[in-house]
Amino acid sequence: MKIGEKVIHLPTCSSTNDVLRELAEQGEEDGVVVLAEEQTAGRGTKGRSWFSPRGKGLYLSVLLRPERESALFPLMAGVAVAEAIAEEYSLWVRLRWPNDLIWEAKKLGGILCESSFAGRKLSYVIIGIGLNLNQLEKDFPVPLRKTAVSLKMILQRDFLPEFVAGKIFTSLSRWYNIFQAGGDEQILKTVETLNVFQPGDEIAFTSKQGQVRGQFLGLDRYGRLVVRAQDIIRTFTSGEVLSPVSCLAPGEEGES
Repeated sequence: MKIGEKVIHLPTCSSTNDVLRELAEQGEEDGVVVLAEEQTAGRGTKGRSWFSPRGKGLYLSVLLRPERESALFPLMAGVAVAEAIAEEYSLWVRLRWPNDLIWEAKKLGGILCESSFAGRKLSYVIIGIGLNLNQLEKDFPVPLRKTAVSLKMILQRDFLPEFVAGKIFTSLSRWYNIFQAGGDEQILKTVETLNVFQPGDEIAFTSKQGQVRGQFLGLDRYGRLVVRAQDIIRTFTSGEVLSPVSCLAPGEEGES
């Protein structure tokens, strides 16, 4: 089944990731999508809420059953969304490792990937995609107004979630095929061209071990962040880059 060949439309749900997880456990196939008009308990990274008002954004989750686990899934999805937007709207969207979609230092969308295993064997991966479509600045909660943006704010028009989703499905299918064929290097090279910070940049990074400041050296073959801090090279599989400071407001309570 191709990604998006089967789309389950919901007027509302707590979280498309949660709904799709239940369907995955019931045996749904690779490529099925859950798309909701609103989420009442949408999630971002680090347990943050994802602002998901009815009719304002794109809220969807994709079920994949790949043969191998990889930290590249959020990066692959980010590349696919950025490519779809560029091809359809000639809009240059960039990525902020590992899962943010950025336009001119503001957050346009994000990716939330969740994996499930049976013992050591990967059962499935759910890729959640949230994209701000039709919000005006006043539609965002006050804490998000300085850091969030929508396609409508950029291009001064309204967007149909189903249409945008269709473009993303096409792009994501292509990149998923590249991943399945072992094209990790191609994914990583594309991420490097889209990343908001480049090798040599000084970054502040927060992880489970606390905040780290150092020089960004790049991504390794697994998509992990490589940083030189106090003459020690450290590698991270997850976390949040806090700078360039213009990209994120520290203390932000929600996501959009």
